[in-house]
Amino acid sequence: MSQKAIVLDQDAIRRALTRIAHEIIERNKGIENCVLVGIKTRGIHLAKRLAEKIEKIEGKSIAVGEIDITLYRDDLSKKTNNDEPEVKGSNIQTDIANRKVILIDDVLYTGRTVRAALDALIDLGRPSQIQLAVLVDRGHRELPIRADFIGKNIPTSNAEKIVVALNEVDGLDQVSINEK
Repeated sequence: MSQKAIVLDQDAIRRALTRIAHEIIERNKGIENCVLVGIKTRGIHLAKRLAEKIEKIEGKSIAVGEIDITLYRDDLSKKTNNDEPEVKGSNIQTDIANRKVILIDDVLYTGRTVRAALDALIDLGRPSQIQLAVLVDRGHRELPIRADFIGKNIPTSNAEKIVVALNEVDGLDQVSINEK
């Protein structure tokens, strides 16, 4: 896979997350009754960054959790040596029942990851509302799912792949388009 173009650098990611934080606050008229839930792996790091930005803006902290959708995937692509799915575990310390959950992921593509996350969330409780925030929306939806908050729309072909690198996981912040 070869890199075709860098579409977001560190500063662009920071600006996109700052804008999303403001949009979350504005749409929800503050952060009362809100919880940020990041989809593992990169979604949780984006959720933590958003929580920091929201706290700076609002002067109050917002609950953050992480959800593992492995067992809810319809493809179960990652497996261990004994052919069992590799489960990393969810960690949501806050009860999500009757709360507004803002689900966070790095890339929205077919919608299958978000569908799996919705199923996983509902198994943990019944939120009053679920909103979706993504750093990148690349199109090509297979399910009727759309994001409420988008860092950047990046139309791509099916022959391309969006690669999100985050400092916490990859040692740098950037979003690139790669050729498959």
